[in-house]
Amino acid sequence: MAARLPGLGAVVAAPLVLLARAVDPPLRWWQRVAGQGGMAAVFLLPNLAIFGVFVLVPLALNLVYSTTAGTGILLGGRSFVGAAQYARLLECGDYLDALTCREDMFWTATANTFVFVVFQVTTMVAVATITALILNREIRGRGFFRAVFFFPVLLSPVVVGLIWRWILQRQGLLNLIMVSLGLDPEVWLNDRTYAFAATIGVSVWAHMGFYTLILLAGLQAIPKDLYEAAEMDGTP
Repeated sequence: MAARLPGLGAVVAAPLVLLARAVDPPLRWWQRVAGQGGMAAVFLLPNLAIFGVFVLVPLALNLVYSTTAGTGILLGGRSFVGAAQYARLLECGDYLDALTCREDMFWTATANTFVFVVFQVTTMVAVATITALILNREIRGRGFFRAVFFFPVLLSPVVVGLIWRWILQRQGLLNLIMVSLGLDPEVWLNDRTYAFAATIGVSVWAHMGFYTLILLAGLQAIPKDLYEAAEMDGTP
């Protein structure tokens, strides 16, 4: 009788099985020595190392560079100036008018970020709430629409940027539709007001599905008895 050949899944999993068998003895020994908390530290250590290298170390370097002056990359070629750069950054005639500040671009960026956060968060919560309320109803194709609204969350920022660039550029889809309707095309990405509004809209479109999913999960956790009781009481 011919020997049975291993399946494709077994062949693919073979290296992983060998690796698991190789690391099993030292992990068992470490669990006996360090206990459950020690095992948690082992699995958290790679993530903490990556977080430290790419987040904590650059943050510390930025703090050090902010207290030095010069054009050199190495600290040996830079002179210590203390908080002088922070003082220059905060030097303003009127903090409500960015043009009166010495570093006006910084204060303009700060003001734009503040306005962006206010409008983006407000719009995000409002749209996600309305979408979650609609998707929580018994409508035809509810599963399809849930997938459609969540799909942009799966796209990378690069893909999102390219999609909306094709839509909003001067020869893009939006201007093509406007021209077909007899309207004049607009330069959406070069006008300050349009570009800012487009940034908020694209951000809401790209992240709305995640917050809709969270709100939808909360709505579905509400017992149906409460809805039935509210309906009997005449609550709209």
